[in-house]
Amino acid sequence: MEQGKQLAGRVALVAGATRGAGRGMAVELGAAGATVYVTGRTTRTSVSEVGRSTETVEETAELVTAAGGEGIAVPTDHLERDQVRALVERIDRERGRLDVLVNDIWGGDHLWWPAGARMWEFDLDRGLRMLRLGVETHIVTSHYALPLLTRRPGGLLVEITDGTAESNASYRDHFFFDLAKYAPIRMALGLAEELKKEGCTAVALTPGFLRSETMLDTHFKVTEETWREGIAKDPVFAISESPAFIGRAVAALAADPEVARWNGQSLNSGDLAKEYGFTDTDGSRPDAWGYIRDVVLGDGTAPADDYR
Repeated sequence: MEQGKQLAGRVALVAGATRGAGRGMAVELGAAGATVYVTGRTTRTSVSEVGRSTETVEETAELVTAAGGEGIAVPTDHLERDQVRALVERIDRERGRLDVLVNDIWGGDHLWWPAGARMWEFDLDRGLRMLRLGVETHIVTSHYALPLLTRRPGGLLVEITDGTAESNASYRDHFFFDLAKYAPIRMALGLAEELKKEGCTAVALTPGFLRSETMLDTHFKVTEETWREGIAKDPVFAISESPAFIGRAVAALAADPEVARWNGQSLNSGDLAKEYGFTDTDGSRPDAWGYIRDVVLGDGTAPADDYR
């Protein structure tokens, strides 16, 4: 096997891979040699309700291939059961296996404003749409994809969320967002019990402070190359990480023959970097959740560089 191609011959589905963490995970799985089916609603001819035409599912697939894997774009709305069923049937027909399922579907950031509104003051349709995008999509995808994943022992399900089990134990100050981001942790916990009977593993995984495309160009008005300029606006941005970091976390989990030791757990990219020895693109290992715990929410005064 070519060095660095630990996932050669493996097949992955990254559901919700148009941009951000999803794109980062798809590309890093490809860099490790996997065939990666990537899905999303924004294509070169159609833009989802998120409203960003600058990132497409086709571009993600091309980046996967350029990284050394094989990227296959399948435009999919994961709320449409027929589309998800057809997606899984295509993977089965073309590859006959599924080794890694990453549930990263979200697309609800535009719905949660005003952030300070109490549940009964918040628009109910917007709130329920958030839950459909962040919870129902994961359930629909797992329902159709897990029969293929469990065909062989060793399959891995990764539920992507925002926050660890520890951080999500406290209320997130937004009723619908709180539910949407805690649900994947419970999904991983429950499905871990069901999947272990098939010799497969389920985990929940969160990035730290993610430098997604939206975070860079909309919130901080910077690029990946100039991201440190954003620290002046928010000092916590100093502990941020690129999408490649969580991508490398997923690739490391997928390549670990003892991945079952994590079954049912809530994991984060910073802790996995320490465990598996990978780094971010700048060679650092940002521990965002440690920094938030000790400095932002604690009484520490250590600089962010101490957590990189």
